[in-house]
Amino acid sequence: MVRILPMASSLRPSISSFRFAAASRLAHSLTSYTPTRRLPSFHLGFAVPQAQFFGLNTSKLWQKEHNDTIRVAINGSVAQASTTTSPENILEWVKKDKRRFLHVVYRVGDLERTIKFYTECLGMKLLRKRDIPEERYTNAFLGYGPEDAHFVIELTYNYGVDKYDIGTGFGHFGIAVEDVSRTVELIKAKGGKVTREPGPVKGGSTVIAFIEDPDGYKFELLERGPTPEPLCQVMLRVGDLDRSINFYEKAFGMEVLRKRDNPDYKYTIAMMGYGPEDKNPVLELTYNYGVTDYEKGNGYAQIAIGTDDVYKTAEAVKLYGGKVTREPGPLPGINTKITACLDPDGWKTVFVDNIDFLKELE
Repeated sequence: MVRILPMASSLRPSISSFRFAAASRLAHSLTSYTPTRRLPSFHLGFAVPQAQFFGLNTSKLWQKEHNDTIRVAINGSVAQASTTTSPENILEWVKKDKRRFLHVVYRVGDLERTIKFYTECLGMKLLRKRDIPEERYTNAFLGYGPEDAHFVIELTYNYGVDKYDIGTGFGHFGIAVEDVSRTVELIKAKGGKVTREPGPVKGGSTVIAFIEDPDGYKFELLERGPTPEPLCQVMLRVGDLDRSINFYEKAFGMEVLRKRDNPDYKYTIAMMGYGPEDKNPVLELTYNYGVTDYEKGNGYAQIAIGTDDVYKTAEAVKLYGGKVTREPGPLPGINTKITACLDPDGWKTVFVDNIDFLKELE
């Protein structure tokens, strides 16, 4: 994927272990989607400057309806089909698409140490693990339930790389627990770092605490009753909150679940997702007054989201100001269809076909 200089080990933030044969010879590949079956791997994209992608004049992209010719397989034969798309019907389709958060991907310097911390201190389960020695990386999937129904973490360990720059743009992950104080005491007993002691959130009543994992990734512990999705938040900082809300609503089909401005501390947050906060994972977007750009580092990679149609998803991303970094289609050698994109701030998301994802888990 990309190389940390002067180290020789390449970075693999993979959502997969697939790689393009040609791209495998390049040192700038960023990430991939990992199926469970043992198949050849193909890289999904390349590291490129993020700011150059935006400021697009999207109105010019859709001055009139146009026809897209797609190839569809019918009873083993291939036929031509034509579909007419427009901003209106793409937006309507996005609202109806069956989407959910699949997993969040990031890199760690000691996989066994991180697995031990997450399972013993945060109560996660190791769902699966995959070593790819020929590519010099290992993936581990952890969470609070099976991947076909829960939002999970995908950790990537690159051989020989023991430290990453988390940057200033990534904020934290959120974990819902029934007793924050008890969880904090357990974490302390295991040698974990607590950066904010349990107590009510500023301006509210929800009890929270902040901790750091062994690599410095921050986790916010939120006191809640039983929930089907304990892994409940990914917080990212953005440079223009209204722009980001517009993009995630229209291109990603998310809803603004709540928005809160805190002028005393000079920030505004917007919670966005595909259902109520207490039952679904959400994306927490944070705007700090006057800050328009952040360093993303090389630790955090991306979120993966399920979709019924990666082709229409890519159209919506392009239409509403995003950048498609991996054109939609099946990965070479298999039928898993994906597309990868960047939002207006350069945060990466990979969309995976829902049916193909379930087949891979089988």
